[in-house]
Amino acid sequence: MRVLVAMSGGVDSSVAAALLLEQGHEVTGVTMRLWGGPSDSGCCSASDVDDARRVAQQLDVAHYVFDYEDDFERHGVGPYVEAHREGRTPNPCVECNRHLKFDRLLDRADELGFDVLATGHHARVVRRDGRAALARAVDVAKDQSYVLHVLPPATLERCRFPVGELTKAEVRSMAEDLGLRTADKPESQDVCFVTASDGRATFLGDRIPLRPARLVDTAGAAVGSVDAIELVTIGQRRGLGLAGAAERRFALDVDVRAGE
Repeated sequence: MRVLVAMSGGVDSSVAAALLLEQGHEVTGVTMRLWGGPSDSGCCSASDVDDARRVAQQLDVAHYVFDYEDDFERHGVGPYVEAHREGRTPNPCVECNRHLKFDRLLDRADELGFDVLATGHHARVVRRDGRAALARAVDVAKDQSYVLHVLPPATLERCRFPVGELTKAEVRSMAEDLGLRTADKPESQDVCFVTASDGRATFLGDRIPLRPARLVDTAGAAVGSVDAIELVTIGQRRGLGLAGAAERRFALDVDVRAGE
């Protein structure tokens, strides 16, 4: 079977490619160049592309880089900014998976004659009522099925998640045994286009106006204020300036029109 493996430059996708090779499949690696701006975390930096390329060399498989910056701006960055503007909590990884990794990349796989697309997500594809369905990974602590919940059965039929059957410790152990350069690479957990040095405030402030707002409790009484309501997300506890409260307080709602 011809398999196109999305290689992000991390240990999981590296091992996914190695496992498929071990199973006897014809493997080709591909890395998507998504973000042209500064990046010091996540899976969009130049070093991540280089790590993916070097792992492909170690595994002796072909590796390509596809440029989807315009698509990422349209489906990832743009909606992320708009969600903050409207007081909603975005998850750009979900939209990236929906529109790029499992839409554009599958289209490209078809164009190039590949049978399936594989990624390093910690998730599994199972059969339910005769159809492909998404299931949690064996390693529940590392499960990523929540960012793949938008994928329909027809898409899941074309996907493989080789590391979904392994624990993270097993993935790292296999990478070490194979001598892969990503074996000890830290996990990427942040939004890839927001740098740790500048943060969300700078990223969003360069794109939309940031406005101060009141913090009110469920009875409507003022309990504090924030410099930018667009930076508050539902469920947030830290950064609200309420550390001295008798009990923990969380953001339950964001009303950008009322400014509270």
